[in-house]
Amino acid sequence: MAPIRMTTSAPFFSAMRFWVLLTTLLALTGCATLPKGFEKPVSTVIKDTGDTAVGRGLRAKLSAHPGQSGFLMLGSGLDAFVARAVLSHVAERSIDAQYYLFHNDLTGRLLIYQLMKAADRGVRVRLLVDDMDLAGRDMNAAVLDSLPNMEVRIFNPFSRNASRILQLVTRFGSVTRRMHNKSFTVDNLTTIIGGRNIGDEYFEADPVLSFADLDVLAIGPVVQQVSTSFDHYWNSDLAYPASVLQGKPVTAEEVRDLRHRLETYVAGQAGSTYLKALVDSDLAKRIRRHNIRYDWGKAEIVADRPEKLTHGSGKAQYYLAPQLAPYFEGVQKELIIFSPYFVPGKSGTAFLSEVSRRGVRVRILTNSLASTDVGIVHAGYAKYRKQLLHAGVELYEMDKKLSRRQRKTKKGAYSGSGKASLHTKSFIFDRRDVFVGSLNLDPRAVVHNTEIGMVLACPEVATRMADWFDQNIAKVAFRLTLEKTSGGHERIVWHGQKNGKPLVFTVDPYTSFWHRMGIGFMSLLPIESQL
Repeated sequence: MAPIRMTTSAPFFSAMRFWVLLTTLLALTGCATLPKGFEKPVSTVIKDTGDTAVGRGLRAKLSAHPGQSGFLMLGSGLDAFVARAVLSHVAERSIDAQYYLFHNDLTGRLLIYQLMKAADRGVRVRLLVDDMDLAGRDMNAAVLDSLPNMEVRIFNPFSRNASRILQLVTRFGSVTRRMHNKSFTVDNLTTIIGGRNIGDEYFEADPVLSFADLDVLAIGPVVQQVSTSFDHYWNSDLAYPASVLQGKPVTAEEVRDLRHRLETYVAGQAGSTYLKALVDSDLAKRIRRHNIRYDWGKAEIVADRPEKLTHGSGKAQYYLAPQLAPYFEGVQKELIIFSPYFVPGKSGTAFLSEVSRRGVRVRILTNSLASTDVGIVHAGYAKYRKQLLHAGVELYEMDKKLSRRQRKTKKGAYSGSGKASLHTKSFIFDRRDVFVGSLNLDPRAVVHNTEIGMVLACPEVATRMADWFDQNIAKVAFRLTLEKTSGGHERIVWHGQKNGKPLVFTVDPYTSFWHRMGIGFMSLLPIESQL
């Protein structure tokens, strides 16, 4: 009889090695820690700023509109950059800036340079940035944090002694919840709120993809509300000084090196559109001369509290959604929604359907599958299209297509007509009130991340925005309808235009079979709550 041979399975042992390695890595990541016992001084908004140049320049306008705030909509990416940079230049007491993303590119560096020069003049600069995009940039942040009059804090940081990717698994529900807020406030007198992060794609400076959004520059009582929200985040336990995360003192040589690199870079941009605009543009001149023409009205800030990231969803007092709900519930005639990432879920779909059925005209502009930069979010949205259309909700999807390179860089764009992907986050209620802010209508924004926005009780702004929708929507987006096929099945049809002529698609426009199949597969995954 032949001997019995014991054989091993190479795939089995390969799998075992994989799981041993993964388990080891997860165990190591489970030991990820953050600094403790460090000094973090509490600071709050500087209120006594009425005697600054900005305060004196705004005094007459504010006196003429007691109790009201003034608004200037910033639809142009270049204007949005100029507003932030020029306000930094004229600041005298304080700059408080809070952002989800702050890129190390042309516009990011130019704005950091303006913040640094403001601190050199004696302006107190507080910069608060979420940690999602800061991997490998601790040194620069720590150097800026070490400068006189300038502090940099990182919100909800990843541990520096473990892999970020693995922390997304082992610290799920912690580091997966981010500070998505965006605000820029100078001397507690003027503020910018909206959807833009700091980076070239947000200010139309990206050579591959010009990315525009919508911000509002505001003055008046609403500014103090932004400052109050900023203070909550700045003094939160989740805000860590950049120097603490760096873990070692910054040297004088490192400070000199950063200054030299920034100054050299800015000098090399002397002829650029963006530096020229700080001097020559109409908006820059109007800001410096305090002769901006504002629209006026009441306004309020609706914002999540930072505690939202550390408490369960039952703590309604920490959430923005209940503050915004009365505006949605009170709409009588017309609701217009701009939301690049739109995942209404069952409850949102039921609510919008009910609003439509009681006679309110509901129109929604979001990204198409071809224009979105986050395909998995489209998978969460697509399953609700037919139900919304049956209820009479009007759905529009951007008639644009992202190139492969644009998708690879995960950037999108929108400026009304010539861009690739919607990024505006705004709601218009009965052509009376307007929300502008960082909030997408999806579970990630509503439930998981923190957000901020401004509601303007200003019919002039609301009407202009609604009129733009009326006049331009057919040029920039497909309208979705339902039709019966010859076989009796129901399908979605996309109606658009090309060179002024009607264009019709019976599948998601500008997409391949494989693209649609992939999105269809993702729609089956139980991940909607994280979209």
